[in-house]
Amino acid sequence: MKNDVFIVAAKRSPVGRAPTGQLSHVRADELVSQVTKGLLQSIKPMDYSAINDFILGCAMPEGEQGLNLARVVALMSGLPTTVAGMTVNRFCASGLSAIEFAYQRIALGEADLMLAGGVESMSRIPMGGFRSTLNASFLLDSVGQSLALGMGQTAENLAQQWHISREEQDAYALLSHQRALAAQRANYFTEETIPISVHYGEADLLHLVHKSRESVMMQDECPRPETSQASLSKLKPVFSVKGSVTAGNSSPLSDGAAMLLLASEKAIKEQQLTPMARVVGFHTTGVPPHIMGIGPVEAVPPLLRRHGINSQELDWIELNEAFAAQVLAVQKTCAFNPDRLNPLGSAIALGHPLGATGAIRTTTLVHGLQRTGGRYGMVTLCVGMGQGIAAVFEKV
Repeated sequence: MKNDVFIVAAKRSPVGRAPTGQLSHVRADELVSQVTKGLLQSIKPMDYSAINDFILGCAMPEGEQGLNLARVVALMSGLPTTVAGMTVNRFCASGLSAIEFAYQRIALGEADLMLAGGVESMSRIPMGGFRSTLNASFLLDSVGQSLALGMGQTAENLAQQWHISREEQDAYALLSHQRALAAQRANYFTEETIPISVHYGEADLLHLVHKSRESVMMQDECPRPETSQASLSKLKPVFSVKGSVTAGNSSPLSDGAAMLLLASEKAIKEQQLTPMARVVGFHTTGVPPHIMGIGPVEAVPPLLRRHGINSQELDWIELNEAFAAQVLAVQKTCAFNPDRLNPLGSAIALGHPLGATGAIRTTTLVHGLQRTGGRYGMVTLCVGMGQGIAAVFEKV
């Protein structure tokens, strides 16, 4: 019999604009460590040795994000050495997959308390990593060639195949910014956000003299108040001369982290924790890589069918906005309630720090359900190389 699994705490960092925003000065391990500490401080004192494992998603686990980042961060966060750590990579879905794996451990009775989340510093680790290459012989195959396509080109493919105009994409991008800015003005993100200390350091060549100053980052950097339909229309296509995908209707490079604490009913009683949401379930699938953005179309229906939920019962839908074309293609097929779709904006306005995004969107969702009183919420993302993932949560 499967055990019920609950989210008892969820926090995230502000999202910084890469590569020159405030978080470009913060290593990924330090960033997610600050979020983890903030999350643990936000709940009642508990026995940290009761935490079974620490699972962290990261899309580019190289350089400063390498060396099994999860284990490093668990120790940096002051957790007991008994708390193990595992880093997982499913590109844009890494953070959500980390939550899924934690959920599975608890549901199977193998664990009672799990930390799970994601992190990405796109300022400090380049998209694609360091000298990553596909097998040259595989590139002779049509599937291999589709894997080599840039994400922007796959968005152009969606725009063409689903007949999505440049004007529609720009209008959607503008809506994302308007909703995100309205949410900031209403302080809707305050409760879920951990302020991040940013140190700016200077040193001489011998590192004998070190001067530093510190600031505290409180708010997402990516929403642009000056965005308008007119300003978006002036931007040139990035991925095809005659294309429609621009920097303005795509998600910006960004830095961020999020962390969640998942618990069994037993752990909630023993540690006197307060649940925010019940994890209903997950579904992950593959799709043709050249139209990778359509992933949610294949991930969402099986998940809802499995749990007997109609899409109209979803009170909040976080459909990650890798590109406006991708969101609109999914929406043309799934026909979600537009008022419940990304009500606070999403990645076009708020940023898309790859491995962190799934955990960030989940954090926003569970706080949003608590604030609005909605019952069911869903997080869904397209994933590089042709994948889709979806997860449903129920407010407690």
